[in-house]
Amino acid sequence: MLKTDIKNELEYIEKVRKINEGKNAKYYILTMGCQLNENDSEKICGMAEKMGYTKTDNIMEADLVIYNTCCVRENAEERLFGKLGEVKKLKEARGTIIAIGGCMMQEKHIVDKIKKSYKYDVIFGTHTLHRFPEDLYNAIIENKKITDILDIDGEIIEGFPIKRDDNIRASVTIMNGCNNFCTYCIVPYVRGRERSRAPEDILNEVRKLAQGGYKEITLLGQNVNSYMRVEREKLKQSIKDESDNVEKSSSAGQRNSINEIDSFAKLLRAVNEIPGIEKIRFISPHPKDFTDDVIEAIRDCSKVSKFIHLPLQSGSTEVLKVMNRVYTKEQYLELVEKMKKKNPNVKFSTDIIVGFPGETEEDFEDTLDVVRKVKFEQIFMFIYSRRVGTPADKMENQIPEEIKHKRFDRLKSLYEEILKENNHEYIGKVEQILIEGYSKTNKELLTGRTDTNKVVVLEGDGSLIGKVIPVKIVSEHMWYLKGESNIK
Repeated sequence: MLKTDIKNELEYIEKVRKINEGKNAKYYILTMGCQLNENDSEKICGMAEKMGYTKTDNIMEADLVIYNTCCVRENAEERLFGKLGEVKKLKEARGTIIAIGGCMMQEKHIVDKIKKSYKYDVIFGTHTLHRFPEDLYNAIIENKKITDILDIDGEIIEGFPIKRDDNIRASVTIMNGCNNFCTYCIVPYVRGRERSRAPEDILNEVRKLAQGGYKEITLLGQNVNSYMRVEREKLKQSIKDESDNVEKSSSAGQRNSINEIDSFAKLLRAVNEIPGIEKIRFISPHPKDFTDDVIEAIRDCSKVSKFIHLPLQSGSTEVLKVMNRVYTKEQYLELVEKMKKKNPNVKFSTDIIVGFPGETEEDFEDTLDVVRKVKFEQIFMFIYSRRVGTPADKMENQIPEEIKHKRFDRLKSLYEEILKENNHEYIGKVEQILIEGYSKTNKELLTGRTDTNKVVVLEGDGSLIGKVIPVKIVSEHMWYLKGESNIK
């Protein structure tokens, strides 16, 4: 569990702040990606504001433009290059500093293209996020382009200043990287191997959030239920190597630091005990790592959501094998049934990739079969897109786009049928809802989510924001539920 903190960068934060004194400097940030990227952007914003920048939603008035990229989402490359083309004129007109970070900057062919064809000042990768103030300062002072990319896994960095827009819900990263190497996924190559934050650092962050009035916490990681697995394996090997003198070995201190909370299940139980936090969610787990202790922790912990994101990717055992998912269709369904037996109230969301190389009509029907049996509350559906650097990119039997889109539409239609059925079951039920704020589409209505992540809108006073209240569901709509509460 190698870690460092950002204190070495504080001097550069101060240096940039002095440069910005009296200038009313503004920054604009665009986040292109998942919740992990959004969490990284909160750290970037924290550093930017410490450096004397004020956030703006108007890119035309920005002195610093930051693109935090993601290479997982479809069409991510085209979107980034389009944005860089648009911001070129802004840089030429007012000297705007352009900084590009995130997962995509760990891909050499992307960085090479940016260097060749686009204007930029700073490029930083996922492992050099903490050096952003230093890179920015050097770009300003030396008036040259800075590229700061590491191809290694990197350390766990602590001490980031964080700027969150939400004051009720917060995301907390518990680990970085991934060791699964699914054949379609670029994440292990751009975010590195699994490494977990120390339990005490996670718990301290959650305690501070609770003290600050936050009510809901989402624990983040590429594979959260493998939390501390690598560290446990390293410790076992270290103890084995030094078994003749464990107490004097360098591993003894590490052992003592992790033996109390050395798994995701234990971390869930510890976070559940923190006063002030009322709801706990987590994303994303892997089906192969859903051990009994994790299932039991979800059951036992009153604050932990019983809504589980359980990525399927495909319902075909053959496709799952080629994807390197390390479970079968039957094992996935058995896991769902086991979790239902442990907790009858559990509900599921999932990820599904349509049109993976070699996917036959029979394979796709297996996916539809799993969807019918599980009746997912949410499905994040993706048409397979090739990612340079992944094994799947080089596979033969790539599926024609027309077939992929037709299968996608069939899956979408089935999901909408199930969604209507699921929504109807909520009518008349009373749900404990954390009121998150006003509806984005109607400022006269409040909004929150059920434990199963269903959006609920209701009439009510703004004083209810930040409170968990009972709400009776009175009507259903495709993408949200309407509720009523007698609390004013």
